[in-house]
Amino acid sequence: MAGIAGPPRDGEPVVRVGGARAGVRGVALVLHGGRAQSVDAVRRRHLSPLRMRPFAARLAGQGAQHGLAVWALRNRVRGWNGAEQSALQDARWALGRIAAAHPAVPVYLLGHSMGGLTALYAAGHPQVRAVAALAPWLESSSPVEPVRGRSVLVMHGDVDRWTSPTASLSFARRAQGVARDVHYVRMLGAGHFMVRTLPVWHGMSTSFLLRHFAEDTDAALDARVLEPSAPLYRAPDPLGITA
Repeated sequence: MAGIAGPPRDGEPVVRVGGARAGVRGVALVLHGGRAQSVDAVRRRHLSPLRMRPFAARLAGQGAQHGLAVWALRNRVRGWNGAEQSALQDARWALGRIAAAHPAVPVYLLGHSMGGLTALYAAGHPQVRAVAALAPWLESSSPVEPVRGRSVLVMHGDVDRWTSPTASLSFARRAQGVARDVHYVRMLGAGHFMVRTLPVWHGMSTSFLLRHFAEDTDAALDARVLEPSAPLYRAPDPLGITA
């Protein structure tokens, strides 16, 4: 990533900014995973933020010349922390900074695990247009109202033992008629940490967001970049399956 969005203060999250630095026409916000409970500080060396760097790099590499800025958020603490919803507070902090720096431009959210949950909950921000949630940490009661009018992609491995693919599919089904459109992709044989078929996780989620960025801004992205690497199915139709 190219730099930090302003000097962080003690106790604040950190944002690394890449992609377009001028003539910004859209912003992708990348959100990492974490733990249910922890007030330990997030460090650069932790795997959760490191895991998201290839996603941010691909978005920046494909979108920078067309005006897409990419903000990668590093949370203050590692946990969601119950009613504190620490990660959601940090995402909303970042969205506030995006709105101040780039008012009215479309925003696209991408998150894994707790970051996927955070992305879906933060989608109600007025500038957000589309959300890609990877192995999100959802429950049967997770509200769908925040994704109203947004385009949503949910990807989940069918052997994930950390977060529930069943809860993700339930969310996708309940979001129909609320979200603008909903896609659920089942990753065959994939676990939580996206090790299996990693290029598919990268390619499908980023092409989904880049496609919406191109539609929203008329950016002339290469058509090959916008093609998903496996079919997308609208939930609750038969699951999208990739090997």
